[in-house]
Amino acid sequence: MQKTQKRTDKIAITVSLACAIHCLFMPSFVILSAGFLSITIDNEFIHRLLIFIVVPVSIIALYIGYKNHKTTSFFPAATIGIIALVAAVIMGERLLGEPGEQAITLLGSLLLVFAHYQNFQTCKRLECADCHKEPA
Repeated sequence: MQKTQKRTDKIAITVSLACAIHCLFMPSFVILSAGFLSITIDNEFIHRLLIFIVVPVSIIALYIGYKNHKTTSFFPAATIGIIALVAAVIMGERLLGEPGEQAITLLGSLLLVFAHYQNFQTCKRLECADCHKEPA
């Protein structure tokens, strides 16, 4: 169980940061690569793909962390983060405008990174037996 929590927390942090990086740098990438690439990258497809990965991984990691150390103090941040990311995808640029979509995506990503970091650190701080077992 502990290896699963550590891995899923790390994966969720990575994917959440990927959301933030995508949000910040995708417009620049499209502008810079316009002359070099003959394909267009569907921004909404990437958003949906990242959400498809981050939501289940986040839920699994936080659930396993809760089972290991019974701490829920970072659940509100995780919940708001997931809701913000999903809302940014559902409402999109059409309803929020590009700056609004970026702001909500960044907020959601940062809240999720914070929650997973806290989940990971809580396990280390409490020295949960499950979190410190070596794999068989």
